[in-house]
Amino acid sequence: MQLSRQDRVLRRDAVRPEPLYRELAGVLRSELLQFAPGDYLPGELQLAARFAVNRHTLRRAVDELVLEGRLLRQQGKGTRVLAGPLIYPLLAGSAYSESLSALGHRVEAQLLERCRRAASREESQHLQLPDDAELIELYTLRLLDGQPLSLIRHRFCASHATRLAEYLGGSLRHYLAERGLPLSRSFSLIGARLPSRDEANRLLMPQQAALLSVLTLSRDKVGRPVELSLSISRADRFQYHVAT
Repeated sequence: MQLSRQDRVLRRDAVRPEPLYRELAGVLRSELLQFAPGDYLPGELQLAARFAVNRHTLRRAVDELVLEGRLLRQQGKGTRVLAGPLIYPLLAGSAYSESLSALGHRVEAQLLERCRRAASREESQHLQLPDDAELIELYTLRLLDGQPLSLIRHRFCASHATRLAEYLGGSLRHYLAERGLPLSRSFSLIGARLPSRDEANRLLMPQQAALLSVLTLSRDKVGRPVELSLSISRADRFQYHVAT
């Protein structure tokens, strides 16, 4: 999809009510309606020439839309148009991959790290374990339609090590259910924070943009706590719907 060929005239008088880059961001924002998610914007030189602005002004305008979650810069490829925020149903039995796949999205889960470590006091309390009990932690990256969306740390008692040994990626809920351990959500605590540099790099987002965090405790079918997970997701791409 191409932007409209009709040139848009930007105000250049001395009493302009807002900076030029913000005015340009507003023009681009309205013209993004002509694009489908996944389309790429024309190149910087082409856009700068079209609007008769320098590349610095154009980049600041695009930065505004990146921060709003409307665009994604991909090194070596260009600037990609993103879909609107995804609404995820936060239900007791909902599973991340299955729920989003049912909405028509392509969901991938990549295992980034696997480690053993001592539980913190909070983790021990939630999982009803002795202080300093050993945990298995799996760190996963979730991609939606090929774009990174969430990072999740899954914590389990080390007694589940054998059951988790063959997990290499994909839906962890489905993996566990196939091995006789179906889980359901017991509670979720939703918060917000800024990403670390590593998190921002993995999620292809600015460090000054917000993350949604969700701490979730999941139990087995007889009510025993099994998994304590902490997910972080791009707040500009992800919204939670909590049923009441």
